[in-house]
Amino acid sequence: MDDAFKPSRRAFLKGSAAVAAGSVAGAAAADTPDPLITELQDWASYTGAGVDESPYGMPISFESHVVRRNVEWLTASPISSINFTPIHALDGTITPQGCAFERHHSGAIELRKEDYRLMINGLVDRPLVFTYDDIERFPRENHVYFCECAANTGMEWAGAQLNGVQFTHGMIHNMEYTGVPLRTLLQEAGADISPDKWVYVEGADASSNGRSIPMEKALDDVLVAFKANGEALRMEHGYPVRLVVPGWEGNMWVKWLRRIEVVDVAVESREETSKYTDVYADGTAQKWTWVMDAKSVITSPSPQMPIKHGQGPLVISGLAWSGHGQITRVDVSKDGGITWETARLGKQGDSKALTRFYLDTNWDGAPMILQARAIDETGYVQPTKDQLREKRGENSVYHNNCIQTWYVSAEGIAENVEVS
Repeated sequence: MDDAFKPSRRAFLKGSAAVAAGSVAGAAAADTPDPLITELQDWASYTGAGVDESPYGMPISFESHVVRRNVEWLTASPISSINFTPIHALDGTITPQGCAFERHHSGAIELRKEDYRLMINGLVDRPLVFTYDDIERFPRENHVYFCECAANTGMEWAGAQLNGVQFTHGMIHNMEYTGVPLRTLLQEAGADISPDKWVYVEGADASSNGRSIPMEKALDDVLVAFKANGEALRMEHGYPVRLVVPGWEGNMWVKWLRRIEVVDVAVESREETSKYTDVYADGTAQKWTWVMDAKSVITSPSPQMPIKHGQGPLVISGLAWSGHGQITRVDVSKDGGITWETARLGKQGDSKALTRFYLDTNWDGAPMILQARAIDETGYVQPTKDQLREKRGENSVYHNNCIQTWYVSAEGIAENVEVS
């Protein structure tokens, strides 16, 4: 098994101010000429690949390491499992579909557009069944949203576990979705849209994954989506049609959407009772937790992205997001939360979408304890792990939006640690 899949040793740092001094020597200048400058290279001597040799473009072989990965011991079977976005190796905010995390409850299914049907029933004037072509006839919208599994970072409640940002925070993707607002289809069916009603959505796979959504949210920004990043959904992302529930936990983004039922009360299905609820220290559970609170993580440097160049200019980069709306500020600490610097946001304005941040700094070679702290438009400030534990204890699995800590050694190697 790859070492990256194994839990790292726990490295608990007591007193984050005590960071040992150190330095990394700069690389000595080479005495011999650089062959890339003095010699004629193969790529300049021969013709390259023809335009018709790869009908669907794939990444160059030198980037073959930028792939989704799973954790073999995390689930009993890949049929009901998760793999993780390589967020450490990406930049900007848009996740390529081929790299976007996936979560299955009974495996990804092959469903042709020609065989697809979507039923709307329950408290409606006109029960309807739509084909795929029917859905594409409705006015469509395009929006960029993040989708985060409620279990993202869930292994970290009891301490530093997985030594890689792909595994601690990689149950997330951010794509441009094209689809029809759910409210449009509800209106077409003459649904009872009273504020006290609910919408129950269900998938076509063997798990029949279903979730209840309050009518207020259903009428707000929920999409019935059939494209992502400009192309058809991938099979593992719900081809041909999935639900998009912006800012809310990923389990509600039902894939292979087959039924929308308007109901008087929440159905309280398996996925919203025995799963996806937050358990507190005293054994009680919070019934509904939908919104993914503000969160951030430094993706570089991180355990999978060491500092290779030694001292000098360094770009600290990461991602921030909030289910409540826009990210307005991200702070970065190099000393475990004692002092903070405001990072530069790569782009502002996207709501319920990933925001890229950068801190352009100079590294003197001394060890660092890196943290990021996100603040959203509501004024919510991302909490520390200790602050979450004060309320939730260590029995939880879901909705861990704590500040993440990386210890970066004088050699530029990063490790998942805790600070207290």
